[in-house]
Amino acid sequence: MTTFPTLDPELAAAVTMLPSLDFADVPAARTTFDGLLAAMMTDLSYDGVDLREIAVPGLNGDPEVTIRFITPQNASGPLPVLVWIHGGGFAIGTAQSSDPYCVDVARELGFAVANVEYRLAPETPFPGPLNDCFAALQYVHSHADELGIDPARIAVGGQSAGGGLAAGTVLKARDEGVPVAFQLLEIPELDDRLTTPSMTAFVDTPMWNRPNAINSWKFYLGDSYSGPDDQNVSSYGAPSRATDLSGLPPTYLCTMELDPLRDEGIDYAVRLLQAGVSVELHSFPGTFHGSALLATAEVSVRGHAEALDALRRGLRTLAATS
Repeated sequence: MTTFPTLDPELAAAVTMLPSLDFADVPAARTTFDGLLAAMMTDLSYDGVDLREIAVPGLNGDPEVTIRFITPQNASGPLPVLVWIHGGGFAIGTAQSSDPYCVDVARELGFAVANVEYRLAPETPFPGPLNDCFAALQYVHSHADELGIDPARIAVGGQSAGGGLAAGTVLKARDEGVPVAFQLLEIPELDDRLTTPSMTAFVDTPMWNRPNAINSWKFYLGDSYSGPDDQNVSSYGAPSRATDLSGLPPTYLCTMELDPLRDEGIDYAVRLLQAGVSVELHSFPGTFHGSALLATAEVSVRGHAEALDALRRGLRTLAATS
């Protein structure tokens, strides 16, 4: 692996302990990733929160979508809610793998979290996963009273491929008139064209690299996808292809310095700003895609706290002004 002089020393000391994920072999990548996350969740406590699974009708006759609905215990509603979408290159990971993050949101902010179990590629290519996320959002909005949440304070967020799905879901929500108050895009996977300087340069970075990104988009966009020059790719599938970003909600977006996805995230944030959207953008130095898994590193602690604070401000401010 290439040496990266700007890699944060705390992360550099631990990076060799992280597994290699090869998207050329999806079953093996799933096994490796699930094993990693399971080991990291052995001490997860659900004290202070309630968790229940909700079966949501799929979009347009699709299968039901499971939401892991997490709320603070003894909370008095209506609560702000985060519709959260897990990462994994569209092809690996589970909603449960995001429980540590979702439990923190519920405990620390007093918000509800709707953690979405969407179908994975390549078995279910676009638009299936996106439709699952949108179905979850629609359900949360239309069943707000039953769920004890405030339909005026719904955020949609996700990490990595989940960030790309979140961005696509919010674009679709804007176009179909489903209100979203805030979007939280962490290290989002947004652009199938793979032409940015970071995507070109980072071919062997830890956890995520250009070869994995190529396979990830092929899996997600399906057999009809002809490659980066394909003019039929939906902006809901690859949000960087959207030509109109106006009317989207205030956004927090973060990227990592040594991440192939860095530049597409920054580009998307700048284009949101140019479209009149309020954006908070942070690119964390010395980090790589997935480095937040090393949760005790100072930069990871800082990044997690910042995202929670951005979400708190994004939805709590609405409470003060509504």
